[in-house]
Amino acid sequence: LFCQPSGWKLSPQRCPPEFFIAVLTDMDADRHYCACLSFSESVSVTLPRPDEDGDADETENAITQQSLMFSTKCLVLISRLDYFETFRNCLGIIYTAYVDRLDAQLEVLVGNIIGSVYVPPPGGPQIRFSIGAGDRQALQPKLNSGLPSSRNCVALLFQQLGIQNTLVLFCAALTDHKILFHSQSFSRLTDSCQAIVVLHYPLRFSYVYIPILPAHLVEVLSSPTPFMAGIHSSLADETAEFLDVIIVDLDGGSIKIPECVNIPMIPEPILTRTKKSLHLVSAVDNCIPETEILNMDLFNADKAFPPSPPKKQISSDM
Repeated sequence: LFCQPSGWKLSPQRCPPEFFIAVLTDMDADRHYCACLSFSESVSVTLPRPDEDGDADETENAITQQSLMFSTKCLVLISRLDYFETFRNCLGIIYTAYVDRLDAQLEVLVGNIIGSVYVPPPGGPQIRFSIGAGDRQALQPKLNSGLPSSRNCVALLFQQLGIQNTLVLFCAALTDHKILFHSQSFSRLTDSCQAIVVLHYPLRFSYVYIPILPAHLVEVLSSPTPFMAGIHSSLADETAEFLDVIIVDLDGGSIKIPECVNIPMIPEPILTRTKKSLHLVSAVDNCIPETEILNMDLFNADKAFPPSPPKKQISSDM
């Protein structure tokens, strides 16, 4: 279910490879990160075609026709560590070796990932390694085991929602409310949930945590306990019945708060100081708009091999 949250389907067109991270939580509240790289392969499907006469029984006199469709396959790497870019690189190499039929054997590549890559403990030195396909990779351990890894997910959340909405969402999470994200991008769902978890530090979000909830498990959202979850935007209409759930539209940059939900805000003067500091960061980095939400890279967010950003042109007057 978590490898294909929207379900396994046949498509008449080949879809570009996609990469996202699903998160599973075990009975001991430990999280396991499932890196998924999905891609399409052609399959020949035999479809029944009724006889032109139409008099005979269709089940007995059906004429078959061939149709070329594309089915989804998925490469999955599960780890307790959250080195997302390393997962993306390793799965991308395996995919390339499989599709381009390189000399490297897939069993060897998988075996090298499992048994030959030593990850130093937090605070350890950077390591360089190869999984056996002519690749050269580097992995930098965390500086401290207690500090959560944020990457750019916090900045991205502010960019998507703006300062005010993000602070409201932060307060909602701290006060044990039900929060549901929806987006067309699975990667953005994971990043947004991770951002709220990072902002909790040194506290820990201890309730139900499902950044990517499969379509067949939407009924989980009827839980009476607080949760943080994410669904694809195609399922957004199914959330109308949840009267006590805060709905966050990541693609539109808006938050829908039910009338029965009261969210205590950060007390003054801390709230004003926080907004002022965030505005200063926004002015320097130009990355946290207050009202305008930037979603130009939405359609590339889940691509396993996203296009390179355009190079900035240098003015001739400089």
